[in-house]
Amino acid sequence: KGAIKMRLITHNMLISNIKGVENGYPLKIQAENVEIRETEFDSEFVTNMLTKIEYAVLVEAANALGYEELPPASEATTSGSTDISAGGGGGGGVGSACVTSALLGDESFLRKVHHALLDLHLIDGQLLCPATSRPFPVKDGIPNMLLHEDEV
Repeated sequence: KGAIKMRLITHNMLISNIKGVENGYPLKIQAENVEIRETEFDSEFVTNMLTKIEYAVLVEAANALGYEELPPASEATTSGSTDISAGGGGGGGVGSACVTSALLGDESFLRKVHHALLDLHLIDGQLLCPATSRPFPVKDGIPNMLLHEDEV
């Protein structure tokens, strides 16, 4: 099947480090080529990852890749601290929303999150800095996050 390409689990942790940019997260996705590569479902892994990612960013990224099966963050999360946090991604927990306990016990939901995180691969496209709209190209599944000399 070839090498693993850029998945949304990776995208959720990427940030633009351009000099002078105060909030380079989340990067917006402009997809040109997307592949779906099924992987084995692991509910424990998905549940653990929900403590490390920004769920709202995952939903937006999945939508950008044409996958619209995840419930919106407004329906899937709470702002309280009683459920498992879903705010540890590249945004440093800025969103700090929590996926509801009911959804954490819902295998159908966890399978949808698994599919979005691990089965969707961005092959070609761009990641855009949210502050400057500077494009970071993705070619053959590899994001090029190198900065130009004047951006360091």
